[in-house]
Amino acid sequence: MKDDIINRVASSKLITLNLEDFYPKGNRVLFDIKDWLFEGLVLREKDFRAQITAFDWSTYKDDYIALTCSTDAIIPGWAYMLLSIHLQPYVKRVIIGNLEHLETAIYQDIINKLDVSTFEGKPIIIKGCSNKPIPPNAYIMIANKLKPIAKSIMYGEACSSVPLFKKK
Repeated sequence: MKDDIINRVASSKLITLNLEDFYPKGNRVLFDIKDWLFEGLVLREKDFRAQITAFDWSTYKDDYIALTCSTDAIIPGWAYMLLSIHLQPYVKRVIIGNLEHLETAIYQDIINKLDVSTFEGKPIIIKGCSNKPIPPNAYIMIANKLKPIAKSIMYGEACSSVPLFKKK
């Protein structure tokens, strides 16, 4: 009798989906507008518009931008819209929020466009560990997108996965 070691994980029909594989290249930038405010607190429209016009927005080419204000200033909605209009020709994505909100928005776009037809009727493991900043909401989004078509959904690694869903 032979004592061959058989890798049952490698020979299984399990498909591992790693959200890290979809991580797009590009700098993530937290753009704080406090420095563009009078004493960091007051938005003076004329000065604000002058700074926007004089600024070289091409420095953010192919970046992802999260607009924020780290002071207690009251920022009118039009200010963020004006900034985004000037950023839009250069950046890949612009949002209001922090870097985690930005990553969530990036992954929402990716998952919304993802063709999941190849996963139909198959057991899927959504890989849990990653070296890149995958937002927690991305895991929820992909699980919900896969649920209508997958045979089963698990989370983790093939050797130690947590079952989440199994089609009846």
